[in-house]
Amino acid sequence: MNERSLFAAHALLPTGWARDVLLSWNEQGFLTDVKTQCVCPADTLQAAGPVLPGMPNLHSHAFQRAFGGLTEYRGAAQDSFWSWRSLMYRFAAAITPDQLEAIATGLYVEMLEAGYTSVCEFHYVHHDHDGRPYADDMALSMCLLRASARAGIGLTLLPVLYQTSGFGASPPSEGQRRFIRSTDNMLALLQKLKPLCEAQGARLGLAPHSLRAVPPDSLREALDGLQAMDAKAPVHIHIAEQTAEVDACLAWSGQRPVEWLLDHAPVDARWCLVHATHMGAEEGMRAARTGAVAGLCPSTEANLGDGIFDAASWLQGGGRWGVGSDSHACVNAAEELMLLEYSQRLATRQRNVLATAEQPSVATAMTLAAVAGGAQASARPVAGLAAGQQADLLVLDAQHLLLRDLPSPETMLSAHVFASHRQSALLQVWVGGRLRVQSGRHALHDSALSDGVTARQQLLKNTP
Repeated sequence: MNERSLFAAHALLPTGWARDVLLSWNEQGFLTDVKTQCVCPADTLQAAGPVLPGMPNLHSHAFQRAFGGLTEYRGAAQDSFWSWRSLMYRFAAAITPDQLEAIATGLYVEMLEAGYTSVCEFHYVHHDHDGRPYADDMALSMCLLRASARAGIGLTLLPVLYQTSGFGASPPSEGQRRFIRSTDNMLALLQKLKPLCEAQGARLGLAPHSLRAVPPDSLREALDGLQAMDAKAPVHIHIAEQTAEVDACLAWSGQRPVEWLLDHAPVDARWCLVHATHMGAEEGMRAARTGAVAGLCPSTEANLGDGIFDAASWLQGGGRWGVGSDSHACVNAAEELMLLEYSQRLATRQRNVLATAEQPSVATAMTLAAVAGGAQASARPVAGLAAGQQADLLVLDAQHLLLRDLPSPETMLSAHVFASHRQSALLQVWVGGRLRVQSGRHALHDSALSDGVTARQQLLKNTP
């Protein structure tokens, strides 16, 4: 049996659905050929359902998976992102390196089983509990590199620059003590991490946490240093997530956050604007035209009460987008797509909002857009089923109860996104030409998730 090829009766290519597709890859796991309308060779494995491109997860805080479901109570007359953040800080203050690695490994196994084949890790817990650096300053970053390697998920590592608690260089709070780095220290960390990421096939970038956490001079110096190190490195930033953030930025600068960023930073296609929920029409159009990706995390944005992204305006400007699971209230690629589309339906009181003229099937249109945007934000060759891209792919189970005997691959994908238990219809997941999930389960499902539960129990005992 040829272990570097897969034949699919139906496969979703960047140009749309194709029939009788033969996918071939090399020893390094990169697609070398994608042939359509061909006959299946005798020595080639045949997919048991439609083949989809693997989905990049463009925004993750791995440690936050540990408190999923534990913040769903109201502790004040009005609960919000800001009260949730105080609870999150308690977990961030208590987590150990071993716990982080165990939780991240279990999470990455969950992601693979849920259709994510790569992840952008927005990593901001850097130091020991007292805020002092570990003897090995890379200790917590290395936990994430090891976790991704063990699970077999692709990684874009984004160490976070975090210096202040608010606009105008307000000093950091006690809850932020493990996050804080000087700009020079961050650039030194990136220099040390770069060869280690490259050796593993991971991508390294930078995440200025937000405009409220990185003063203008530091932002400029960090971007200049990153440019000198790697001119193509991705840059991710939280921006315009909350209306309170917008109001504070207006009070500080007289401009809205995205507007200020566009006027003061070289925003281009390397950038991922995470959330970007609260943009005015003009700044949204300007941002879309830069080529930056909007990093949308519908389940977390709903969980935190952030608001609804204005997709219609963004797309009018030719904007690109992808999806992430952020705080991991939900770990399911198809569910993020469903929630994004449903939020747009609620906002516009229309249906199939994110379908396009080229792709009237909304699940197909969204999958292609999210893969392309996620790949751009990842700065890795994971942009779908095309020669030169990594062989990251998903196989839907054509015999799944809600997919069986449907008339086309488009309707099977629609059922996967909008009608099935979503994750349950995924039969296989391949990353870099290696089969990571078979019959819906990862080889490490039991051990990695059990270790993550144990780490969570330990963490809960030590969280004030």
